[in-house]
Amino acid sequence: MSKAIQDPEKHQKRMQNIKKHVDKRITKAQEDKGTFVLLTGNGKGKSSSALGMVARALGHGMKVGVVQFLKGEWNTGEIDFFKKQDGIRWEIMSSGFTWETQNREADVASSEEAWQKATDMLADASLDLVVLDELTYLLHYEYLSEDHVLEALMNRPECQHLVVTGRGASESLIALADTVSEIKEVKHAFKRGIKAQKGLEF
Repeated sequence: MSKAIQDPEKHQKRMQNIKKHVDKRITKAQEDKGTFVLLTGNGKGKSSSALGMVARALGHGMKVGVVQFLKGEWNTGEIDFFKKQDGIRWEIMSSGFTWETQNREADVASSEEAWQKATDMLADASLDLVVLDELTYLLHYEYLSEDHVLEALMNRPECQHLVVTGRGASESLIALADTVSEIKEVKHAFKRGIKAQKGLEF
């Protein structure tokens, strides 16, 4: 981070230069197309960020599709809330977390079932935004073919926005995405013995 300038005239000059630079980049950024946002890293907030974009899209009257992988039957406030909204299709992978099923064959089957719902959304030009929550885990555990997943992501409708979340995103996903944010964990309440809190974690 650059050092703060105390002199008012020098500060104003710096800010004017920054504004020129930003304005120039905004002028160049005129392409209107579907954007792929990838949210990864070990920190808390990837799914929450994605669902914030869902709320934003719905607020603009856009249509949204969400597939939650590895969530199972875990009831959360956002599911209860968003399912009541118009313009959204919400699907959840049936088996839940892999460490609960402990059955690779069953996990692969439920992954493929959930992925079929995702591919339907990715082929649906009426959906303005598709969120694939925790998709990275299915690629990491090789429950899905990464080649098939990448093909579907690349062949989605031109103006359809896409958000993918999950830890340990592959190099291929990172290379394909337009925007990548890696959320770092600095500290987490769970490690201090504080259980997941209603309204904050679920």
